[in-house]
Amino acid sequence: MNGRLPDFDISNAASIRRAVRIGGYAGYTAGFARERVQANICILPRSHAEDFLLYCQRNPQPCPLLARSDVGDPYLPSLGTDIDIRTDVPRYHVFRDGEFVEEVADISHLWRDDLVSFALGCSFSFEYALADAGVPLRYLDRGDVAGVYETTLDTKPAGDFRAKLVVTMRPFAARDAIRAIQITSRFPNVHGAPVHIGDPGLIGVDLSKRYRGVGSGEVLANEVPLFWACGLTPQLAVANAKPPLCITHAPSSMLVTDLRNASLASF
Repeated sequence: MNGRLPDFDISNAASIRRAVRIGGYAGYTAGFARERVQANICILPRSHAEDFLLYCQRNPQPCPLLARSDVGDPYLPSLGTDIDIRTDVPRYHVFRDGEFVEEVADISHLWRDDLVSFALGCSFSFEYALADAGVPLRYLDRGDVAGVYETTLDTKPAGDFRAKLVVTMRPFAARDAIRAIQITSRFPNVHGAPVHIGDPGLIGVDLSKRYRGVGSGEVLANEVPLFWACGLTPQLAVANAKPPLCITHAPSSMLVTDLRNASLASF
């Protein structure tokens, strides 16, 4: 879902958030504000927040924690000026007792004083670094996103939170695959290096069966598929933990922050 063509400055994080807040955009954010960090979002009741925090700490590749709100506070000042988690994500997915129930563009009516927001790193940050280094990402040229897949790999459980690892796949010619591994290894706070290279069947992935149909699964004959841990993994963990309420971003519709991608590079 790419939404309608935006009529705001897609290079400016604050402009994007303002447009999202007033209902002016509800699509993918890939390619937007390319120098700024975009974040996966998971919002949970206080009763489940500590176990989810532990789940993130035990699984830093799919769940690289950027920020956690105070209980009942909808603002995330460490990520940018005037970020309101209730309105500033283009599309939200709402889960009740672990089941997806609806997609909405605003969660003000669902906000409660016991909710805690978690912001997790997103691979859009290292995609900017790849593009800046001249490593081609064919799907971006078509306005698409990387293919998303559920694997047979287990994450480390915490309380009731447990899940198979979700990954994103990007295909590269061999010479570019080496560069992609080198570049993304510099960004551990946005998933870091790939978790798997080559044969998708070794991690239980069928490239024709994308998670919720998200992204491109195309791999050309001269390309090698690389797989990175994905921030949609927590949605599977939520389905297993079955909290009474959980709110996440919709796939590839992220919170655009004021943080610079370069600030997350480890070297």
